[in-house]
Amino acid sequence: MRALTYHGSKDVRVETVPDPVIIDSDDVILKVTATAICGSDLHIYRGNIPMVKDGDILGHEFMGIVEDVGKDVVNVRKGDRVIIPFVIACGDCFFCQQDLFAACETTNPGRGAIVNKKQVTPSAALFGYSHLYGGVPGGQAEYVRVPKGNVGPFKIHGSLADEQVLFLTDILPTGYQAVLNADVKPGSSLAIFGAGPVGLMAAATARLMGAEKIFMVDHHQYRLDYAQQQYNTISINFDEDEDPAETILAQTANRGVDAVIDAVGFEAKGSTLETILTNLKLEGSSGKALRQCIASVRRGGVVSVPGVYAGPIHAFLFGDAFDKGLTFKMGQTHVQRYLPELLEHIENGNLTPADIITHRMTLEEAALGYDIFNSKAESCRKVVLTPN
Repeated sequence: MRALTYHGSKDVRVETVPDPVIIDSDDVILKVTATAICGSDLHIYRGNIPMVKDGDILGHEFMGIVEDVGKDVVNVRKGDRVIIPFVIACGDCFFCQQDLFAACETTNPGRGAIVNKKQVTPSAALFGYSHLYGGVPGGQAEYVRVPKGNVGPFKIHGSLADEQVLFLTDILPTGYQAVLNADVKPGSSLAIFGAGPVGLMAAATARLMGAEKIFMVDHHQYRLDYAQQQYNTISINFDEDEDPAETILAQTANRGVDAVIDAVGFEAKGSTLETILTNLKLEGSSGKALRQCIASVRRGGVVSVPGVYAGPIHAFLFGDAFDKGLTFKMGQTHVQRYLPELLEHIENGNLTPADIITHRMTLEEAALGYDIFNSKAESCRKVVLTPN
């Protein structure tokens, strides 16, 4: 089959690789009909995620038709049309039983930090996202082996096009969980840092949940313009405004917003010192976005973090957060938990996530798609790939 493979920083190639086969009795083999390039994929593309090996197949946003199933698969069968959550969960462990699928104890046995000479339980495996997260081949390919076939694949019925439901795999539930974590209610005020796909999905779901005022902070004007047009957000371009938090405070009676969502993560461009420290691996992440979040939110407010962070964070203002009595909620998305309700919203026309797509390309053009998305060329918001 053909698949997009990693060969180093900014070097991805579509190559012919062996077809996937059933290994475990609850595996599913999926014929991919649509896949997407995620902002998180760009962390790998830029060489910022460790334990990615040459030849690894990337991609964690994908859907398709069930091609084959293992003998113990009962929830789907050949010919079913399904979306695949990017989180691989067993459905049976302590955390899965609490609907905390991203904390699954069993699908990623090889990972875990060492604390006090003891290994911390690893998080769930993810498709196409390094050997830190299980080394499971991803979905930017013609076919994919899907482990835990009774838990992951989610059937799509009716006439909805692939593009309408594809983002149920990651960015829509990720934005939705961020908004739930932010405790958004009718009349809430909210600031979203990062107008990428997750930030846009957060704005869409925040509007659905009744947010009254939404500030959108980014430095790509075309993304801010889209958010303002589509979700009636208030734009702040931090290339022109050095202190977005001050601007937000000035428009909220100097209190700050009820909640803030950090959809930027560890690659936020920080100070020169932060850049040096992260390049030397002395710090894991820039703290610029989080500092702005802490400054922007009111006392007793919530900081919701769907953006990916890695390692220590430079100048994390814990004292300021304590003084303001802030609540922090964060982590990978428990995708399976939200799929029924989000699909219903799409079916009812309350959410139209496909609107953010700007580029439709073939799988063979995937390397070009990565380059365009990474460089923010051609006003790119989202790239969807289809196998030939």
